[in-house]
Amino acid sequence: MANEKRKNLTPVQQQYHQFEQARETKRPVLKNCMRAFFVGGLICVIGQAISYFYMYFFDFTEKTVGNPTVATMVFLAMLLTGFGVYDRLAQFAGAGSAVPVTGFGNAVISAAIEHRTEGFVLGVGGNMFKLAGSVILFGTFSAFVVALIKTIALKWGGLG
Repeated sequence: MANEKRKNLTPVQQQYHQFEQARETKRPVLKNCMRAFFVGGLICVIGQAISYFYMYFFDFTEKTVGNPTVATMVFLAMLLTGFGVYDRLAQFAGAGSAVPVTGFGNAVISAAIEHRTEGFVLGVGGNMFKLAGSVILFGTFSAFVVALIKTIALKWGGLG
């Protein structure tokens, strides 16, 4: 398909296309993937260490440690975003810093920081969940659907 489009180009357009491709910045895909993998893995290791900390010092179990760990990770991401550290990490790591739950905290606080000049209610409060609101909505809806399916399967499916 791309070849067919190139055939319809005038000689000047073809020359410009070659000129453009010669000067196009080559993306280091493998290097970016490795950065994302290792930074995302490091974030997960930190989360696991926080989980072990809560289990050891606060007597949480493996089943109950998830919520405080997630809350701590989101809080740390928001704190680091406020100091400008997480944004530099995100530039370095790309998706490695956006995919874990810390990316959610970064998205929420970034929007709040961006709109703080508009005031706390209309600026921060109104714009804080622009990006993260859809995540919350679809996460809540998905949890409802899964719980509904599980309830139906256990009640009427004879699995319980």
